[in-house]
Amino acid sequence: MKAERTVAVIGGSGLYDIDGLTDVEEIDQDTPFGKPSDVIVSGLLDGVRMLFLPRHGRGHRFTPSEVPYRANIWALKKLGADWCISVSAVGSLKEEIVPGHVVIVDQFIDRTKGIRDSSFFGEGIVGHVAFGDPISPVLADILYEATAASGGTVHRGGTYVCMEGPQFSTRAESELYRSWGASVIGMTNVPESKLAREAEIAYATLALATDYDCWHPGHDDVNVAAVIATMNQNVQLARDIIARAAPAVPTTLDPLVAGAAQFAVMTSPDRIPAARREALEPIIGRYLS
Repeated sequence: MKAERTVAVIGGSGLYDIDGLTDVEEIDQDTPFGKPSDVIVSGLLDGVRMLFLPRHGRGHRFTPSEVPYRANIWALKKLGADWCISVSAVGSLKEEIVPGHVVIVDQFIDRTKGIRDSSFFGEGIVGHVAFGDPISPVLADILYEATAASGGTVHRGGTYVCMEGPQFSTRAESELYRSWGASVIGMTNVPESKLAREAEIAYATLALATDYDCWHPGHDDVNVAAVIATMNQNVQLARDIIARAAPAVPTTLDPLVAGAAQFAVMTSPDRIPAARREALEPIIGRYLS
């Protein structure tokens, strides 16, 4: 077990930096899966090592389908991340989740279309991680308490539907997801959360509701202007939550993810191609030595 913790923050729409970092360094990290979305900012926040990466790149250059998810998670793992806070703009699928509220989700429904690379495995190495509980309950509890302490209205638990985008939902789709009992809808947390599990990084989502998608008869359909306006209002809240949450993160690995990659691999070690061993060294290297 590592004695210190490294907490990654992946910033979503509107969150392109975090406040209060000292000993700041920008890291231009190469990966076997291409370049991450942007340089990774490393620094200390209240004594905790933080890694910050804007998911869509500074200036918001990548669509949800274009985000280099594998490069992002690989780079964060290589730099020591044990925990990952995903800050994400979402649409509300429930009356009680009002735009401006925060949801600490605990489940995902994957409605992406198979065009995103969703695993580090393949090409000579087969692995299947357990994913029944995709969110770290330890980190989720920390985010819930930090949000409440920050004065935000927070909902603990809920299902996040991840759609492909970049278009927003049709009304029929929105009503379908509501009939499933889902709480929020977004475009990025899958495959991000799946890759984090393969990399043994504890992952939790700070979902910031910006709109009612298109189902609510009393509100206008979601549009970019509404999303940006609500996100801008929520950015300082998100920064405050992160500042409160970081020192509460444990120094030991989350038991939910510890060993996830070790127990996922089905391929005999002597049959794994050398190039794949090298590419996945930060993720499975210690199990193959």
